[in-house]
Amino acid sequence: MISTSDFKRHLRVQIDGEPYVILDVHVQSPSARGASSLSKIRVRNLRTGQVFDKTFRGGDKVEEPNVELRPVQFLYRDGERFHFMDAGSYEQFALGVGDLGDLAGYLKDGMSGIRSVVFNDEVISIELPNTVVLQVVDTAPAVKGATAQAQTKPATLETGLVVQVPSYLETGEMVQIDTREARFIARAK
Repeated sequence: MISTSDFKRHLRVQIDGEPYVILDVHVQSPSARGASSLSKIRVRNLRTGQVFDKTFRGGDKVEEPNVELRPVQFLYRDGERFHFMDAGSYEQFALGVGDLGDLAGYLKDGMSGIRSVVFNDEVISIELPNTVVLQVVDTAPAVKGATAQAQTKPATLETGLVVQVPSYLETGEMVQIDTREARFIARAK
């Protein structure tokens, strides 16, 4: 059991039988004597991706979910299904677009460094590395004399994801993308 005093970002908790990850924690201490503190947390459902806020009283306890992370490799996309292989057992499994949500925009064939999220012996989702390297396949021509000062333009990446990039980038360049915020970080070397 996890106490409210142990709440912190990225901690996994189980609420009403579903696994969640804590995105943000705010502790509020009331001014009235004898009142217990309140822990307000923002959580994301690991199965559905739904985000909501929940409040707990000081001393409340929640269960720790039976979540296991396993290294996997993304193999290929087949229509609406994404196929993965467990790096330890070599077993293959598939997840749908609905299971992955926005994460699908970062996956390219043969990609490794991914972890599957296994809850009660069922793969429910994946975790991506913090950054990925993708190729720009379509963007407006580079602006001559452009600097990196807040001038951006949309660029379509090889996976279909569209992100804002500096105006000096051209089609065909490799870029490093932050998977947590869907933003350009740097040119890939």
